[in-house]
Amino acid sequence: MNYGIIGYSGRMGHEIKSIFGSSGHVPVLLADENGIEAENGKPQVIINFALPASVNDTVTLCRKYGSPLVIGTTGLKDEHIESLKKLSEEVPVIQSYNFATGINVLKIILREFSLMLSDWDAEIIEIHHNKKKDAPSGTAVLLRDAMLTGDKNRKRCDIHSLRLGGVPGDHTVDFSNEGEVLTLSHRAISRTVFAIGALKAAEFALKTERGFYSYEEVLKKIMDQ
Repeated sequence: MNYGIIGYSGRMGHEIKSIFGSSGHVPVLLADENGIEAENGKPQVIINFALPASVNDTVTLCRKYGSPLVIGTTGLKDEHIESLKKLSEEVPVIQSYNFATGINVLKIILREFSLMLSDWDAEIIEIHHNKKKDAPSGTAVLLRDAMLTGDKNRKRCDIHSLRLGGVPGDHTVDFSNEGEVLTLSHRAISRTVFAIGALKAAEFALKTERGFYSYEEVLKKIMDQ
């Protein structure tokens, strides 16, 4: 596929170009915080893992080319989500705060089984590299929301954020009562895992109808095939 990438000069941008390139896909639109670096054709899909400030320009580019969007940007505000949902009325939009398969499986586990731990204490710890701008991480919020969706009786779950070195992303959910501790955790070994997820989402976007999708829905579609 011919694809565009917003934030191409960043660390995730390099990972995406590497993974997409290994499958023979060609970048025809490159942009970052300094503007559009290259525009050499129509992107069949646009990928954005850049900062929230890039969302409005990304939506404009998707409308210009009629391109589906895969967006893994974290720290989005309500107005960003509304803008993306409006775009999804025209093209497919796959939005997630984490494109790792393991995190999405963990999200399903929390949603399905957290009610069984309703009378246990619960806390989330997330660790990311010291360059990460937002805290708590979008992934930690994703996991907390899944837990609260599955367990309507739980009113809150605190998130503790650490910013250390070059950690790509560690997320741990601890449950405890007076006699037991249950720990569910996920560790991203490298950013490559997120780029692989973005590729799966981009391939999905080319085959699906317009609409607003999560990465969990992409994985379920792949599993059903």
